[in-house]
Amino acid sequence: MNLFKKEEKKVEYLELIYDLIFVYMVGRNNALIHNIQNGFVEPKFFIGYVLCTLAIIQIWNFSTLYINMFGRNSIRDHVFLFINMYLLYFVGQSTGSDWQAFQTQYYIAWGLILLNIGIQFLIELRNHRMSEWNKEFIKRMSTVLFVEAGLVFIAAFLSPIPGAWVTAAAILSGILLTTVFSKQKSIGGWIDFAHLTERAMLYVVLTFGEMIIAVASYFNGDGGLSWNTIYFSLMAFLIVVGLFLSYGIFYDHLIDRDGQYDGMLYMGIHVFIIFSMNNITASLEFMREPEIAVMPKMLFLLASFAGYFIFLFCLQGHIRNRDKLTRPICARAGVLTVIFVVLMILLRENMYINIFLSVVYVFAVFLIIYRTRAEIIG
Repeated sequence: MNLFKKEEKKVEYLELIYDLIFVYMVGRNNALIHNIQNGFVEPKFFIGYVLCTLAIIQIWNFSTLYINMFGRNSIRDHVFLFINMYLLYFVGQSTGSDWQAFQTQYYIAWGLILLNIGIQFLIELRNHRMSEWNKEFIKRMSTVLFVEAGLVFIAAFLSPIPGAWVTAAAILSGILLTTVFSKQKSIGGWIDFAHLTERAMLYVVLTFGEMIIAVASYFNGDGGLSWNTIYFSLMAFLIVVGLFLSYGIFYDHLIDRDGQYDGMLYMGIHVFIIFSMNNITASLEFMREPEIAVMPKMLFLLASFAGYFIFLFCLQGHIRNRDKLTRPICARAGVLTVIFVVLMILLRENMYINIFLSVVYVFAVFLIIYRTRAEIIG
């Protein structure tokens, strides 16, 4: 019996409202990669897209971690959340092809958001005088947030190229330091892993919502019965369905939501799952753009698919009977991915075959995951 076990935290409606603004941010970030030059996205905009997307997901990650551990659905929590939502609008409005003109605004708003979350952690110190682990954790997390905020404020006053390097350093510092802290497990069980998994799932669902919107363009026709429209829209729809079902198997049947985990690694993996999903959404839009060269958009699509499933399988440390997700299972998925990549590159000029192969690949990996579920839960 776990004497420290708390009542499971429920996801509050304000958390869902807070998550909705991140849907808006995804759309703003995706606008960066619609600046085409020489058959693909201009490098500076692609780098900006990567950094901005990771920064936004990381903000959500830090906020979710605080709410999970110390949130009480109090007036103070609500005020801090609304402040962050307000600041996120400044970040979103600064994101676009004229990003450099709004660079200072972007970084200052981002830095203030990090400070906001860091201050929330520090305020909690007074409530945990009797818990050495929580006091130490709060001090470390606030340090991570203040250090990253400091780097972000520095980047606000640099020229674009040095600013991009400092931005990358800020994001990486947050990822690496929180990963290190994930090795420090809480004896008191302050992290509610079930709540954490639900919050991550809801963000994934919202990201799938963006993907569904992107797929809607495949349904555009001339108003008549076009078999071409029917074929490509069906294939695109099935891709989204297969990706969704794969995550659903992990969340509903494989993830050990009642287990004792620190949760930080789980959230870190979800940063890259969601990032890969954003890339898949952009890739599906690119595949319909004739001005984008075939090979660059094909490689982007392949990397996005591979990233999604690689990080999905990285959740194996949080599944029931984790030894059941064996190396042969991962190896089969890996071999399937290699075959898929080779065939897609060889047949890259034939979009009819390429999108069909994408559907076959997505559902083939889904079947591997489904069979794993059958083995684990019997």
